[in-house]
Amino acid sequence: MTQIETVLSTGKTHTKVNGRGGHVDLQLSSSAGPADDLAFTAVLAHPTAEQLFAGAWSSCYILAIGLVAQEKKVKLPADLAVDVEVDLGMTGSAYFLQARFNVSVPGVARELAEAIAHEAHEVCPYSKATRGNIDVVVNVA
Repeated sequence: MTQIETVLSTGKTHTKVNGRGGHVDLQLSSSAGPADDLAFTAVLAHPTAEQLFAGAWSSCYILAIGLVAQEKKVKLPADLAVDVEVDLGMTGSAYFLQARFNVSVPGVARELAEAIAHEAHEVCPYSKATRGNIDVVVNVA
């Protein structure tokens, strides 16, 4: 897989399940800084493609975590969160994407949390669609 030499921009998300019927709360931000942070609470400014992709992917992924945990009969904490960063970058004259997932599962044993996070990456349709096409790292805190 081609490694990005120069990152041009980064779309960032912070995602959690809000407890109201499995709805997802999603905040978007970019590498430009806090002035560009967005939240899906009202009419939005124009998010970047990287923000939208990271947002859709993180929403799908956190729900996949819930499905995997349910299958394993693991109760997830209310403060479960996923932070996803999607970079748009270049190597030579070609454009590429790469992603980092930072999963926070407080109160769940690290080994179990890692198993759930990695299995969710196998279940999530966005993860399936990108597998083998972009570099993805999943970290569990």
